[in-house]
Amino acid sequence: MRPGFLLAVVAAAVVAASAQPADASRYLRVGIYDERTLYTPDAFPLLRELKVQQLRLNLYWGGRAGVAARRPADARDPSDAAYAWGLYDRAIRLARDSGIRVVLSIYGTPSWANRGGGMNVPPRAINDLRDFAYAAARRYSGSFADAQGETLPAVKEWLAWNEPNNPLFLKRQFRKTVDGWLVQSAIDYAKICAAVYSGVHGTLVASERVACGVTAPRGNNSPGSSRPSASPLTFMRAVRAAGLKTFDAWAHHPYYAGPADAPTSRPASARGSAATAVTFGNLGDLIRELTRLYGNKRLWITEYGYQTNPPDRLFGVSYARQAAYLKQSFAIARANRRIDMMLWFLLRDEAPLGGWQSGLITRTGKRKPAFAAFRSLIR
Repeated sequence: MRPGFLLAVVAAAVVAASAQPADASRYLRVGIYDERTLYTPDAFPLLRELKVQQLRLNLYWGGRAGVAARRPADARDPSDAAYAWGLYDRAIRLARDSGIRVVLSIYGTPSWANRGGGMNVPPRAINDLRDFAYAAARRYSGSFADAQGETLPAVKEWLAWNEPNNPLFLKRQFRKTVDGWLVQSAIDYAKICAAVYSGVHGTLVASERVACGVTAPRGNNSPGSSRPSASPLTFMRAVRAAGLKTFDAWAHHPYYAGPADAPTSRPASARGSAATAVTFGNLGDLIRELTRLYGNKRLWITEYGYQTNPPDRLFGVSYARQAAYLKQSFAIARANRRIDMMLWFLLRDEAPLGGWQSGLITRTGKRKPAFAAFRSLIR
């Protein structure tokens, strides 16, 4: 690494954070997305040391960790015998005890709701999802007691699904008609997000917020390709055309494209409203389109991170550069009046090399410089 590189990056971050004080976000909630904290309670001392303010957890409707492995008799009742909330109750309590707010991302269709179509296939009856969202929001309303009579903590922030413009999470991205190709994922997602929004807000609990979008950074807009996906801007426009009108925030994951990219690097495909990728470097394109379609909605960054080399020699950056880019990206977010949540992915590197190594600590527990950099974000 060139001498002085870190000083230059940090200086740029300070300038970015202070250049437009009138537009600066009054408050940016800083957090972590690493759902393994569901299974490893010993992560919470680290989260407290990092002064984490927000923790994102996936609330699986179906699947191996799903709450509703079988159809409930009364889907709107959190106490229905078919529901298994224990894993989430424990994690949310641990977060509460650590002074950390939770944002729950509702994802994954149970097999009974789509005839075994898979977690990334929408339910046949969208009201099944709405009723589950209602039950979840009731359970974590802050006034609901579990079977032992203990009141469960409140969850105020919710996400509808995860990366629906990515076929890994929403299977059918495009559908051919006599008039051409439709963005089927957006049509399906408009119903998904409306169901989660109406379910959560149906509890009439004050100050709850539901974010839609939760979009992946890239899409090829190529229905005939081997792995078709919708770009974030194309997806947002198609969702609006499909009738989604109401939500509280839009969420996005502005990941970099390669190790040569800094947070300020514009993607090669960035051409304003025609961009097929939205990273931190052209986040303004997404904000402008969000404003045009939906007005002054808030933006949540619910996944972001840089992998490190070692161990990822292909996509990783050095430990020092990861720390510098972490500080720079959070400074940019804090300076933007529309962003009030930003979550780093991950806390700990994933074990398989084919996974993600963007953790603040290595797989074996060694702290990277990014650990201290993250801790310094909260004053």
